[in-house]
Amino acid sequence: MPFRHQRLFRRVYLATRDTEHYNGRAMIYDGSCIQKRHEAVFAAILRRRLMRTLTRSHGACVFAVFVLLLCGGCQTVSDAPLPEQRTASTPVTLSPGDVIKLSFPGAADLDQTQRIRTDGKVSLPLLGEVTASGKTLPSFQSELARLYKPQLRNSEVLVTLESGTATVYVSGFVGKPGKFAFDRPTTVFQAIMEAGGVTVYGNPSNVHLVRTVNGVQHTEIINLKSALSGTTTTKANYVKDGDVIYVAQSLF
Repeated sequence: MPFRHQRLFRRVYLATRDTEHYNGRAMIYDGSCIQKRHEAVFAAILRRRLMRTLTRSHGACVFAVFVLLLCGGCQTVSDAPLPEQRTASTPVTLSPGDVIKLSFPGAADLDQTQRIRTDGKVSLPLLGEVTASGKTLPSFQSELARLYKPQLRNSEVLVTLESGTATVYVSGFVGKPGKFAFDRPTTVFQAIMEAGGVTVYGNPSNVHLVRTVNGVQHTEIINLKSALSGTTTTKANYVKDGDVIYVAQSLF
């Protein structure tokens, strides 16, 4: 039985663009033709939905890749590494109480170990008393090589620090105030950390370093706030035997 089905033909035309059979008006076709047209419409709809799904999936993948790249670009850059020490060790200034070892490559019988006396001097063979306190190891070594030059054919002298400690008093607003013995070299910041660090009532920007030189007390104000926050680099202040470190109270 023939049927008039303009709407079905319009769907077929829109899905398949079948201009051969659709002329914009109602057409007469039999049941077998309707089944074929239904199959054509169903196949066309499936293809279109499949293409939409693939397109959306592709877009989702592209978006995911974009988000990953964006997150990678927004990653926080880590701070620059700490600079490496250029010299083998920090120069140590000799102080009374330090134990130094003197080695003579050209005269091994002169090798010896001595403790620097309270007056800052040591008694050396062929030279007598020589002031060692207040000098760095390289400078003292060069001085001894110069002094021994008239005495020895090989005047080379090697000076090493066997043990060197500094007794430091840390007080004020720190966690554990008291008397400490530090192996040198030790900085003021390290000494404060050994004493428990600055308390919540202490002011790291107002640290007093008191040092006695030739019987006269000298006070230096040190700002350790930048060292604690890590915002800028600061010069290291090394402690000496008998130093007093006082952390003042914070006003706020």
